[in-house]
Amino acid sequence: MIAAIAGLVCGVLSGLGIGGGTLLMVYMTAIAGMEQTTAQGINLLYFLPTAACALFLHAKNRLLHLKTILPAAIAGCVCAVGTALLATEIDTELLRKLFGGFLLLVGIKELLYRDKKDK
Repeated sequence: MIAAIAGLVCGVLSGLGIGGGTLLMVYMTAIAGMEQTTAQGINLLYFLPTAACALFLHAKNRLLHLKTILPAAIAGCVCAVGTALLATEIDTELLRKLFGGFLLLVGIKELLYRDKKDK
């Protein structure tokens, strides 16, 4: 039941495009106690249908900018392959610490620079 609630909350955030998968990773590693690499695989599978649903609606509302999407998608795919290969070789504890550090940096940035960004 808790996993379904986490999926619902993360689905709402994914639909808004604001990191539902990141929250799902936090749930799976910190609360459900999964290994980082297992949680990453589940997160990738979770992302596919949720992203497809959100993409359909964003396309329907003409909110996509192909000149931005195509280069970003190509670069993202190339980097995702390399990083996924690298992630399988990195110690799970180090991977968890890197992910936690990334979350902290993003959170600090949002807290400190939010007003400047909104103006």
